[in-house]
Amino acid sequence: MEILSVIPPIVAVVLAIFTKRVLLSLFISIWVGGMIAAGGDPFEAVAVTFTWMKDVMIDPWNARFLVMTALLGTGAAFMFKTGGAQGLIRALEKRLNSRKKVQLLPYLLGLIIFFNDYVNSVIIGNASKDITAKHKVSREKLSYIIDSTSAPIATIGPVSDWIGFQVSLIAGAFVSASIVGLEPYFAFLQSIPWNFYAILCLFAVPMIILGKDFGPMAKAEKRAKTTGKLIPDDSVPLSSVEADLGKPHKKEGNVWNFFLPLLTLISVSLWGLWYTGGGTEGKSLMEALADTDVSIALTWGAFAMTAVGLIMGLIQGMKLKDCEETLLGGIRTMLPALVIIILAWSIGTVTSELGTAEFVVSVTEGWMTAALLPFLIFIIGMFISFATGTSWGTMSILTPIAIPLAYTFGGTELVPIIVGAIFAGSIFGDHVSPISDTTVMASIFSGSDHIAHVNTQVPYALVPASIAGVLYLSYSFVGNGYILLIAGIIIQFFLLRYLGNRYEKKYG
Repeated sequence: MEILSVIPPIVAVVLAIFTKRVLLSLFISIWVGGMIAAGGDPFEAVAVTFTWMKDVMIDPWNARFLVMTALLGTGAAFMFKTGGAQGLIRALEKRLNSRKKVQLLPYLLGLIIFFNDYVNSVIIGNASKDITAKHKVSREKLSYIIDSTSAPIATIGPVSDWIGFQVSLIAGAFVSASIVGLEPYFAFLQSIPWNFYAILCLFAVPMIILGKDFGPMAKAEKRAKTTGKLIPDDSVPLSSVEADLGKPHKKEGNVWNFFLPLLTLISVSLWGLWYTGGGTEGKSLMEALADTDVSIALTWGAFAMTAVGLIMGLIQGMKLKDCEETLLGGIRTMLPALVIIILAWSIGTVTSELGTAEFVVSVTEGWMTAALLPFLIFIIGMFISFATGTSWGTMSILTPIAIPLAYTFGGTELVPIIVGAIFAGSIFGDHVSPISDTTVMASIFSGSDHIAHVNTQVPYALVPASIAGVLYLSYSFVGNGYILLIAGIIIQFFLLRYLGNRYEKKYG
């Protein structure tokens, strides 16, 4: 049974890549998991499959998250309909007068919107999709920029729901392993320079923007520049804002039609994160973030964003019928994401029921050493996050196992290094797994074909991942995370430059 537990996620990923049909691939993989759980009975497998899907939808956190996702769609719809995106473009187009500059826009916005990766994708996609299209930047490139800034920046802060979640996991592991003399939040701060993959990703994006593309991304960019086709001929985006919403109500929208809903979303969400975590009870900001209910806080923020957009639409003269159609259109843009997220959660249930993560850990833990532990934890995290498509799930699985191992092998000095390796490996799946919810969100809001986004992003993700692996293997010789990180950034710069020049020389 244990070795069979890796089959469903492998089926999901392989089918998605080869068939380019994500929904069908996910459903079949869940059914395969049901077959394994049901002992090979295909009819019982159907019943198990739909039971798993039902269970993830009625979970309180998941149900609120689905509502929040739909509300983000409606808020973004009013941004578009009231001309907010057009207003932003008009305000920036004189300064953003080259392909490189317009690609730096979503990157810089991504660094600013650091408190949640989902909100990051929604806002940046809507802010930069039209202006990057005007300069013939492929949708694959835009989705890469969005995807490679959202999760990495959320996991290192300075303040985010990710950090609160991560600190709570560390605190739980400290209690279970009876670790004293090291505070959970301090351990997180010490782990930041050891989160090699996330930090290298944040440096890789501008290096690639200001340098040269290679691999499938170079082909996508050449297609967009020479033909004006932002997506491949044989692909279909998960959704199209224009198809779902029609034309903006006001073509000459004001930049405030973009910024007011955005500021509302950010301010209400941050307040909600603080409030639901017990901020009114005298807790510190990080204590509140550790205990917060992200789904409630972000739902409040998304609802407030929609309400502000609706009011601005009415002020512009939109009829109630038009407002209602915009609301429904916004939900329509999110339907593919909602279905895929439900199926991705169900895959998570499959791997949990079958013990996928436990099997992966059990295969390797027998021959671990202190020198190898950070590298192995990073590799295991990469595999689990790739197979399950969830970074938070991977963190939840690995943290209570890896931290006690680190404490046993190397004491409190090894713990922050392992924490960094856990988070680095977990984020990798957000970038290369076609069943990752954040990967789906990046595809949705950049207007990219989902499989095209995954195929073009994988080579770019493997560069920082490979360097991170080498750095973790080197830690026992160097021992200083900052020195290793600086060395990794320099190596990455020259490696990306070499790959870009080599591709240009070979293919022109």
